[in-house]
Amino acid sequence: MENITTIFKEKKLKLTPQRLAVYKYLMSTKEHPSAEVIYKAIQPEYPTMSLATVYKALKTLVEVGLVKELNVGEGNFRYDGKCETHPHIQCIKCSRVDDLSNEVFKDINTDAQKVSDYKVLSNQLYFYGICKDCQ
Repeated sequence: MENITTIFKEKKLKLTPQRLAVYKYLMSTKEHPSAEVIYKAIQPEYPTMSLATVYKALKTLVEVGLVKELNVGEGNFRYDGKCETHPHIQCIKCSRVDDLSNEVFKDINTDAQKVSDYKVLSNQLYFYGICKDCQ
């Protein structure tokens, strides 16, 4: 939690209880929830917090690099508290999203750079399939 405090101080942003609640929730789960799921999860503890406030908190957390925004093609975004670059896999039946180990893909940026005229800075890699529960 001291990481978030330091980052907000450096950026001269106010660390509100709402921003902290959204961040804590994301750090406590391996799921990749939407803003609506986060809102419902923290609603009992923060009954006066609106969905708009959750969206604003997420926007700020993404902007300061504490949370990753995932576009898995559902028309809305999912959020990940694990910010280091790693691939994701989504079930096409239940929409579950999981992290994949980065070991297989650890050299993907270097490989992409070798076969292009680009200096590769980052990537987002998504796989789609059917999870164990839906098979």
